[in-house]
Amino acid sequence: MSNPGSLNQKSRILLKTLVEQYITDGQPVASRTLADSASVSVSPATVRNIMSDLEELGYVSSPHTSSGRVPTALGYRLFVDTLIKVNQIDTYDLASLNRNLDPDMSSKELVESASGILSEFTRMAGLVTIPKRDQVTLRHVDFLSLEGNRVLVILVLDDHEVQNRVIYTKQTYTEIQLKEASNFINQHFMGEVLGNVHERLVTLMRSDRENMNSLMQTTLEVADQAFDREEISDFVVKGQENLLATDQALDDIRQLFQAISMKGDILHLLDRCMDSEGVQLFIGNESGYSVLDECSVVTSPYHVDGDLVGVLGVIGPTRMAYDRVIPIVDATARLLSAALETNRR
Repeated sequence: MSNPGSLNQKSRILLKTLVEQYITDGQPVASRTLADSASVSVSPATVRNIMSDLEELGYVSSPHTSSGRVPTALGYRLFVDTLIKVNQIDTYDLASLNRNLDPDMSSKELVESASGILSEFTRMAGLVTIPKRDQVTLRHVDFLSLEGNRVLVILVLDDHEVQNRVIYTKQTYTEIQLKEASNFINQHFMGEVLGNVHERLVTLMRSDRENMNSLMQTTLEVADQAFDREEISDFVVKGQENLLATDQALDDIRQLFQAISMKGDILHLLDRCMDSEGVQLFIGNESGYSVLDECSVVTSPYHVDGDLVGVLGVIGPTRMAYDRVIPIVDATARLLSAALETNRR
């Protein structure tokens, strides 16, 4: 990787002009075009020399011998880090984002809405991870007996969202036993952060193990699975079809669609973003996943009451309007955080 500090002012201006031109029309930029459009007085011959130097440094490349040049991932990185100013989102867009993230929605509806917003505003694929289970609040739980040692768990979370899951128990429990167990949990743990319910319940039972009656035994076994801290990460994606309008080869698009549907690599990348505050940007092979080599991923974490609970972002071509996409992702994360916090109160 070259040293950006080695570029003089003319080189920076020409690189900035080239990237902006390429983002606008998607065509390799010729030296004469740069000489005519750059905000610096240079001859086509000087431009050719500078472009040759930039190509040697890895900032631009030539798709064909005489077709002009296009920015590389390294060129985009320099462009984003030092050559553009990322402005705040304009008032009209901010108001539109706010309207679509209504705090009266459930957390699931807010996540789906945020994903759709990101897709609509950027014309790319919008991704939002599901809030972690250990950050949502328990409002009510019911246990219903099913056939074959199965129990239906109905969780009411944060006043709005209802989740159903089926668990398998070691023995069959009657409706009365399950009702007593759910009453016990609702009495002692209503309003508790879901991730703490299992831990607190186990601690409570252990402290009174000698006097543990059948109710406590039933409650412990059922709750052991119903409130298991192990969770499967997931995300909501909207706007995959927007990726079909990019310049990528059809085979690359097909592989990207498969990666999004399989979710593994994308989730790993989003999980990595949980470790950092603010907007994260992966350009081309910076993500570490070959399926994203021709893409850029812009992400930002979102919070509830100061706790980091998920990540949202977009996947699109490296030829994206970074100065517009970055503030949209940042603003959506902030507004989703605010809506979820209001939703919980």
